[in-house]
Amino acid sequence: MNVKEIIAKRAAKEVKDGDVVNLGIGLPTLVSNYISLDVHIILHSENGILGTGTLSSLDERDKDVINAGGQFVNIVVGASFFDSATSFGIIRGGHIDVAILGALQVDQQGSLASHIIPGKMVSGMGGAMDLVVGAKKVIVATTHTANGKPKLVEKLAFPVTAINKVHKIITELAVIEISKQGFVLKEIAEGVSIKDVISKTDAKLIISRNLKRFAL
Repeated sequence: MNVKEIIAKRAAKEVKDGDVVNLGIGLPTLVSNYISLDVHIILHSENGILGTGTLSSLDERDKDVINAGGQFVNIVVGASFFDSATSFGIIRGGHIDVAILGALQVDQQGSLASHIIPGKMVSGMGGAMDLVVGAKKVIVATTHTANGKPKLVEKLAFPVTAINKVHKIITELAVIEISKQGFVLKEIAEGVSIKDVISKTDAKLIISRNLKRFAL
């Protein structure tokens, strides 16, 4: 597996039976391909679908069914389609159990920067701000660094999407939870050392007494 697949597969273990889950644009959409067949969830897409499935292959795709990132997706039996106002009503009404999102940066208080890099043109914030505020649990699935620079930092350098809303971060190196004291290292990947994670994190790490390897 490549780095993104490792992150997505580990993130898929965070959902449980009955959860309504939103997968953010980019890497998080891969999570749908790794949900266990024993776990029955409802995937929500903010462009107006409740009941998406895995990403569609070239052979099976329906050109009229896409997720919020414009990717072709399968739908499950009983799926429903609706307008964006209804979709964001679901989000803002607190009906999303888990949101798995990407990030530009996350700081040790659980604040998130995900929508813009100063000086660069972007298409817009999308549903990120609503999702991080409306979801009951927010998980960031992201590479640990970008162009060699840490994405887990003491203080955000980019414009803030939401303050103190992230619960957990999953990267190719580690699983880190947000506590009142900061980043808590809970799991590390096979072949990765604590020193590796510390060297690529721009903030203090609290090492859990129950630190373990994460399984895929």
